[in-house]
Amino acid sequence: MVESAKFILSKKKLMDQYNIIKNLCDIVSYSAKTNYEVAQVLEDLTDCMFSMHTGESLSKVKDKNRIWFFAQAWNFLELKELFELGIRNFVVDNENDLNTLIDFIKDKDIKINLLLRMRLKENTIHTGKYFVFGMFSYQISKLIPELRKNKNIEKLGIHFHRKTQNVSEWNLKFELENVLTDETLNDIDLLNIGGGIPIKYKNFRADVLNSIYKEIKGLREFLDKYNIKLIIEPGRFISGPCIKLLASIKNIYNNNIIVNCSVYNSAIDIFATHYRLEIENELEDGEGEAYTIKGQTPCSMDIFRYKVYLNKPKISDKIVFLNAGAYNFSSDFCNLNKLKTKIVD
Repeated sequence: MVESAKFILSKKKLMDQYNIIKNLCDIVSYSAKTNYEVAQVLEDLTDCMFSMHTGESLSKVKDKNRIWFFAQAWNFLELKELFELGIRNFVVDNENDLNTLIDFIKDKDIKINLLLRMRLKENTIHTGKYFVFGMFSYQISKLIPELRKNKNIEKLGIHFHRKTQNVSEWNLKFELENVLTDETLNDIDLLNIGGGIPIKYKNFRADVLNSIYKEIKGLREFLDKYNIKLIIEPGRFISGPCIKLLASIKNIYNNNIIVNCSVYNSAIDIFATHYRLEIENELEDGEGEAYTIKGQTPCSMDIFRYKVYLNKPKISDKIVFLNAGAYNFSSDFCNLNKLKTKIVD
């Protein structure tokens, strides 16, 4: 009988990735959207903060003081529930949500930490594909001095977001110097780099990492002059490399390999981003024999890899997908089971 497919989470690799980021910043905040096993290990082993986006997800983190909650069209009832849970750290990306928050806390003996999300220029060829979050710099420059005087706000800062794998957007210090005044920088305590840090996929090389580290170090030195603490949301840099997807071969025909899981219940990120997972011990192009690796559903798009070179694979052999932990959410397509995660070392 073929063993069920599953994710393998290495605590050691997770901590290695976490410590790389921790050495680059003052605070790490893991954006917990899909991979809550990673969040739970980080909560147990580190002082990591957590960026969270819905009320439904908040139960995944025990210590609510470690949550940064991202507003999205909230009301007084939702705010009441958040405050009753003990959440005091908020990120707001529009003035309507900001005004709702300020109105809610104005007559209360409450202290919060607040980040305003700022939009920066998007360098992408996918115009129209992505919604651009955040306020314009002129709004930030107007709001920060006003909020600095608010008795309910303790730590005040700015959040901005860069799409993880889009390396053309990594020019951090230069961009901030061009959109934020000295007055604004002197008024804030925190700056959060959102969006994540790149990792390696079969069709994306991570040889840009050293230049990104250099970029972050330069930004941190710049922020130190203003006594601003740097927060990094490393995203898939933390969750990707620490997790492997362990699958088994169910059938081989016409150089097609069918595995016992699906993109739909293990790697929907493939559909969203088109990144392809590397496979453990795959051969260089042209060596061995070329195969297509397909998931077990009848969908023609359910393909992990269009072409991968392997050495005489057999039915029941294992296929191990690397860097498989980022956005490994599932769906109810064909009523597939959500894969379990086994935590090791």
